[in-house]
Amino acid sequence: MKYIILILIAFLTNKRCLAQKKVNDESVRYQQQRMVYLQWDQNKFTPKAGFLSLNPLYWLTWGLFHPDYHKKDLRPLSVNGPQTRRLALVAAMNSTDGKYKLQSDTIRNTALAEITNQSGLLSEVDPLWQLYYSNELKPVLNYTNASILAGLSPEVSERVVSEGLFDWYKNELEMLKERIEGARSTTVDRGARILAYHRYLLEYRRLAGVWAIRTSSARAAISMTTQQQHIQAGRVTVSNWTPDIDVRIAKQVLQHLQ
Repeated sequence: MKYIILILIAFLTNKRCLAQKKVNDESVRYQQQRMVYLQWDQNKFTPKAGFLSLNPLYWLTWGLFHPDYHKKDLRPLSVNGPQTRRLALVAAMNSTDGKYKLQSDTIRNTALAEITNQSGLLSEVDPLWQLYYSNELKPVLNYTNASILAGLSPEVSERVVSEGLFDWYKNELEMLKERIEGARSTTVDRGARILAYHRYLLEYRRLAGVWAIRTSSARAAISMTTQQQHIQAGRVTVSNWTPDIDVRIAKQVLQHLQ
């Protein structure tokens, strides 16, 4: 009995499977394509009206309930679809954002260039300062008592100190140093900063020239004082003089003038 029941169940199941088949409804397939992005072809709206619009399936599907459905493309990705318009708007906004970003980057780069050009914090790395002015103005920025009196004999050093020339020169260097440091730290255009460096360099050279003249005068005064002391002490040897010596000296002078 069990075998008979199993055979009947298997037979009925096989019959049921054979009764199923694939449905290929062209109208359903076209409608599925219209519901996505694939097509909105006017020739694929089936069923069609038929001869003299007498097809009842057409009237049941389109004519009575959806007469204007096929006239407007409802696909989101159609030419005028909402998704197409949204994508076009996104592309336009991206283009606008790109232009704004380019403009903001240009403003940023210009601002950075101006900051680099004017900021006193970056004056130390200025190429012209590194290559020329830092070395030329080093005697002003890094002066000491020893560097000021370098090259002078002890007698000349003592004289310029006692006469107040050393204090005057040191005070002038200090004021010039403050002005140079102010030009380096102030936020100002690079061209104006370089012109200030050059002006201060010229001032230092004039000041150094005055210092050289005064130390030379002190050296000459010490030499003259020493010679006078030697003469007064009788330690100077005077050679024998004759009138012929003056005549010979005069002739030598005349020869040089000719």
